[in-house]
Amino acid sequence: KQWYQRRVRAILAELAAKATGLSGAKGGSCHLYTDTFFGGNGIVGAQVPLGVGLALKLKYQEERNISVVLYGDGASNQGQVFEAFNIAKLWNLPVLFVCENNKYGMGTEAYRSSANTDFYKRGDFIPGIWADGMDILSMRQATEFAREWCLSGRGPLIVEAQTYRYHGHSVTELGTTYRSDEEVKRMMKKHDPIVHFLCQTVSANLITEAEAQEIEAECDREVEQIHEQVMKEPGPELSEAYTHVYINPPPNFKIRGCEPKQYIVPRDA
Repeated sequence: KQWYQRRVRAILAELAAKATGLSGAKGGSCHLYTDTFFGGNGIVGAQVPLGVGLALKLKYQEERNISVVLYGDGASNQGQVFEAFNIAKLWNLPVLFVCENNKYGMGTEAYRSSANTDFYKRGDFIPGIWADGMDILSMRQATEFAREWCLSGRGPLIVEAQTYRYHGHSVTELGTTYRSDEEVKRMMKKHDPIVHFLCQTVSANLITEAEAQEIEAECDREVEQIHEQVMKEPGPELSEAYTHVYINPPPNFKIRGCEPKQYIVPRDA
């Protein structure tokens, strides 16, 4: 639980541009980073070859682990994705490609942009499986199978996780111009993974509805408390804006600021 609370706190701090954020307030929502999570990428699909590089590192150093690369249906047509597929299979790297098919690449429905919408078949020489991305147990089983596959020395595997997003692609659009409100409400009511999992656990007598409500309330209280603490934390110093630019900064390295005669010396200079 303490690990979970630390992660939540660091994520919220990054989103709020606090110095204690996962990336020191430099990444924001697109570049969350830990020692086992290498964040998002500002370029569509660019995380895929990065993940293949991580898999190469695992194989080269003989580490028994896999690299999990996530990308969306909208990124599936990027050339670098297919290049990454090729080298991953050529060298039989331990990498799991997960295509999060939420049916819309930004505002474009999948069938309008992809000649083949069976994304788990798009690897050609890489086998793939389909999984219900709105079912927690389905994804758990698919992931367990995929991990064992990749660790067996048979190389990469593709998992298409069919899912759905309730909101727009970003804060700049509401996701209402290319689909109806009825569609979104139907998906939330009939296919929400949390609601579905709750029904499964209650039906199996693993938990009662009252216990589930208490767990949800406790989680809400914890997150709210962490949020209040995070908002009181300081932002980064101005000098931090120019750190991590050079491994070894040049002598007397400084950056001209916005104000006349203002020069900023990075912390690690």
